[in-house]
Amino acid sequence: MNSSFNKLLTFKTLITASMIIVFSINLLLMERVDALSDSRQLVLDAWTLVNEGFYDPEKFDEIQWKRIRQKTLQKQIETSEEAYSAIEEMLRPLDDPYTRVLRPKDYELLKSSNFGSEINGVGLQLGEDDNNKVKVISTLGGSPAEEAGIVSGDIIETVDGISSEKLGLASTASKLRGESGTKVLVELSTESGEIREVDLERRSVDLRPVRTKRLRDDSHTIGYLRITQFSESVPKKVEEALQELKEKEVEGLILDLRNNSGGLVSSGIAVADSLLSRKPIVETKDRNGIKDAIISQKDTSFDGPMVTLVNKGTASASEILSGSLQDNERSILMGEQTYGKGLIQSLKSLGEDSGIAITVASYLTPDGNNIQGQGITPDKLLDLPDASDFGSTDDKWVRNAELFLGSLLEKEEIPVQTIELNNEEIKSLNG
Repeated sequence: MNSSFNKLLTFKTLITASMIIVFSINLLLMERVDALSDSRQLVLDAWTLVNEGFYDPEKFDEIQWKRIRQKTLQKQIETSEEAYSAIEEMLRPLDDPYTRVLRPKDYELLKSSNFGSEINGVGLQLGEDDNNKVKVISTLGGSPAEEAGIVSGDIIETVDGISSEKLGLASTASKLRGESGTKVLVELSTESGEIREVDLERRSVDLRPVRTKRLRDDSHTIGYLRITQFSESVPKKVEEALQELKEKEVEGLILDLRNNSGGLVSSGIAVADSLLSRKPIVETKDRNGIKDAIISQKDTSFDGPMVTLVNKGTASASEILSGSLQDNERSILMGEQTYGKGLIQSLKSLGEDSGIAITVASYLTPDGNNIQGQGITPDKLLDLPDASDFGSTDDKWVRNAELFLGSLLEKEEIPVQTIELNNEEIKSLNG
């Protein structure tokens, strides 16, 4: 009896000791998991945000999105940097360069460019071409990139010796930014196949998103309005600029959207609202296939005749504006085929100081035309070199627009669509 009792007591003691050991191990593991939870939580939060918002959920089945989450969380993720790298790898199968993680520095810079008036860097707006190469959409006016002769269509091959293919779009853009006075070496290839290296010095680039002036000749007074990007302050600045031009009694308006690579879509839509009266501005198509048309208000800030200048650096929010003006026959478009970015991103906070951009919808022009990968074809194509300074006296694009607008003003009783002026006639007007 005593022997059996002692054996039972010994067994119970062993079980209790084992439970204490297991509990202690679990406690240590829990502490270990807690130590990693912040970094792993970044990854999980990023996956959840994309899962809830990405515009093409059919892509998830194709790439086995849930399995990607599982495999990603099995990796060693102990630091924020490891989390960002894991998120980048997790997002890669989506094959969407615009859905991307933004490290704290990039997140802050992106917010600054959307809400502020200055940014430190070289002044390049970047995208990706059909071969996933990092491509120049446009250069900012007065920037180091513009002064170095970098133009829309150039391919960024390397940044400080690191391949842009290896870096990807977001990291390439990040490496080009930095403190004023520092330098960055960029290797480019042009559309003609020429390879060249450019040593660029970063500096504070004044974005000056809205610029205006009055153009006068013997017959007419024309307003010139250039928008370089769509930041939060732009709609108000445009309203003020249009009011100023109206006070100067301009008869027509030249809207210059060349090399405007976009920005805040809401700002582009707000500007369209200032120029259209009860007309459709854009249709957005979300992940459920629901099309939502945005209609302008009744009142306009300017209702006179217009010509809008666009080129291959005109993208995103600029294409929304251009498409709405063209489809509603509000403005003639002159210039080159636009870039073709028809996807809308939503910017979400990720943790305390980082973020993630997610493509949440595509947009169509009022006539239902898809901009993504196609762009907008102008009513009048211009086969002319760009001016070194947009809007200057040697800018033949503006001169062509001015002459064309003059012809509209002199024939106001004739609908805009019936007025034909081919490229040769436009060139002959230039002398």
